[in-house]
Amino acid sequence: MTAKPSPLISSALKLCLILAMLAAPSFKVSAQTFPAPMGAPSLDQSVERAKELENLRSLIISRDGKIVVEQAFKGSSLERPTNIKSASKTILSALVGIAIERGVLKGVDQPVAEILAANIPPDADERVKHITIGHLLSMRAGLERTSGRNYGAWVSSGNWVRHVLTRPFVDEPGGRMLYSTGSTHLLSAALTRASKRSTLELAREWLGEPLEVQVPPWTRDPQGIFLGGNEMAMSPRALLRFGEMYRQGGMIDGKRVVSETWVKQSWEPRTSSPFTGDAYGYGWYMRDMRGHRVYYAWGFGGQMIYVAPSLNMTIVMTSDPTEPSREDNYIGQLHALVADSVIPALRSDEATGSL
Repeated sequence: MTAKPSPLISSALKLCLILAMLAAPSFKVSAQTFPAPMGAPSLDQSVERAKELENLRSLIISRDGKIVVEQAFKGSSLERPTNIKSASKTILSALVGIAIERGVLKGVDQPVAEILAANIPPDADERVKHITIGHLLSMRAGLERTSGRNYGAWVSSGNWVRHVLTRPFVDEPGGRMLYSTGSTHLLSAALTRASKRSTLELAREWLGEPLEVQVPPWTRDPQGIFLGGNEMAMSPRALLRFGEMYRQGGMIDGKRVVSETWVKQSWEPRTSSPFTGDAYGYGWYMRDMRGHRVYYAWGFGGQMIYVAPSLNMTIVMTSDPTEPSREDNYIGQLHALVADSVIPALRSDEATGSL
């Protein structure tokens, strides 16, 4: 017979369990929100599941360069530009890669202070001089965040670039991930200063023209610099073209848009998200789904691009941009739609020769 634990030990065990539950972060994203499917789901079933998501506005699925699902929900349009929120950071990363390829920027190890010196006051922390282009791309500048509760104060300031550069350091440059739109705004400012052209002009020429998509104007700071990393507007079909270009190693319709080297560098894990634990590179998150590496762009509310090169798959989802995607684990539901429905459906169709 097994001896019963004493009341004292039982109480101690219960206390440990309670403390462990309290210590567990409440914002971790769960990848499994749909019931496990009975057998392989179909793409039609994936669409039906998508329709159950109240905030979802569009869904496009492409396999081997062919669109296999294209749906707009609740009066949305696949052609009309929509606010892609922080998925703008992924677009900006592409612009930085092109700028490096063209010699406008020296490379990811270039200190941003070389370009934005006029915005750094004489009494600034010396560590500002050690922040590189790569640190900003991977959200490892070390500066106090301008996102979250600090966002309002930042965009209310008279000089957004100077405001970012004078934030106190909460980590060393190259340290942990500190998600901050201010970091990507510094990249927009650096592109503008180094090229002597606006970020909008660069986006239209370097991405809009080869992808054959529209890039409308978006928010600018008090000095006229286009906001880096938020508020860009692109249509779901334009986002698909962008994602397909990355899936094909920087090519679209036989044209080189971004170097293959930049795609690989952008998809190299450099840190991890404090919100999800997913790896993060240069403007792209990454996680494994059903044994496949999936790279994704993520904007507030659920503005998503998923790229899985091993499946020749690109997926675009846009959502209501006014509702946070981490509330009620909505982002987890989007991940689950891909992992538990779309990927199995594509595998099933491939096995039966339907694709």
